[in-house]
Amino acid sequence: MPVEPILRLAARGDGVTASGRYFPLTATGDSVDEAGTVTPGAHRQVPPCRHFPECGGCQLQQVDDIAYADYLAGRIAHALDAQGLNAQIRPAHISPPNSRRRAALKAERRGKTVLLGFNAEASHRIIDMRECHILRPELFALVAPVRALLGTLLGPRANGAVSMTLADQGVDLLLDRIDADSLEAAEALSAFAAEHRLARLGLDDGYGPQTRWEPEPVTITLGGVPVPLPAGAFLQATREGEAALVAAVREAVGEARIVADLFAGLGTFALALEGRVLAAEAARDAALALKAGVNAAQRQVFVDHRDLFRRPLTTSELSRFEAVVLDPPRAGAREQIAQLAAASTPRIAYVSCNPATFARDAKTLADGGYRLDWVQPVGQFRWSTHVELAGAFSRAGESR
Repeated sequence: MPVEPILRLAARGDGVTASGRYFPLTATGDSVDEAGTVTPGAHRQVPPCRHFPECGGCQLQQVDDIAYADYLAGRIAHALDAQGLNAQIRPAHISPPNSRRRAALKAERRGKTVLLGFNAEASHRIIDMRECHILRPELFALVAPVRALLGTLLGPRANGAVSMTLADQGVDLLLDRIDADSLEAAEALSAFAAEHRLARLGLDDGYGPQTRWEPEPVTITLGGVPVPLPAGAFLQATREGEAALVAAVREAVGEARIVADLFAGLGTFALALEGRVLAAEAARDAALALKAGVNAAQRQVFVDHRDLFRRPLTTSELSRFEAVVLDPPRAGAREQIAQLAAASTPRIAYVSCNPATFARDAKTLADGGYRLDWVQPVGQFRWSTHVELAGAFSRAGESR
């Protein structure tokens, strides 16, 4: 009976053979016979978590770090190849286990039981979390107490959501679709926050987050600057992944001292750069938080509250900068890239969480005369199919 090896992992994590057959939960180097029987190879490992593969938080716990790094690089290479591009793809940086500093969990009450955890893969069914190998210990330690708290707040068959973020002062906890209008409920929330030394406890009843507990202003330190942390604000998933992306951006920017940071968020990259920086961000709360942080630290960062999809920086504006950094959402930055491709900016650092839209935008830059020098894959969402990266572009003739 012919046996085929698994040659690579496809975008959704399934193993692929030379004949084009797909097999879930396999690893590169496994072999499969005609009956579909899998023989483990050198890159298969025992999944560490009891909830795998049912839980949708992870898709690739069966592969070792070598195969996972190859998967991340392969996703990027495939996306670039589809656009007729190639570049040096560096070894992937993979965040360690138990390093995720933010999580969004689902909750549901069933009788006297409260389920709390990630959804099952491709399902709305909640996997009741009893262990987790990706969350920071500070976050996982709250899972059981929050489950008990929700037992007193959720009505019959009610559901909600729980967001946890590890800030400078501790855990920032946000409960979504939770009714806590009574005095008894309010007292229970305050007692819970005090007992577990939360940095902040908020509720969102559909009209936006409302803070119920915040002993001192909550911050997140970026580039050595404590920045106020708005409820629900975006952060890189792990500190280790953030450091890898910041290092890549700083290398790509080089010695530039007049830099534009587009889609700047809370200032992850703007605050890590030297010289004068324009930080453009559409989210009002994030822009105000960054402005407060840089004002307190007296940093040379000018914050522009600006929607770069509706009002991108123009080619003439961009040409004034020695380097541009951009970190757009998954949809990419088509409108801004069109302006940037025609600019004379010597260097670009492009951070992305979507290889496909990154490659599309990279093609536009290449058509405008830029060269993609290298790409740094970053696996912040360990054991998942989520890929992040930083790419370095330069104008022809610019030394790297």
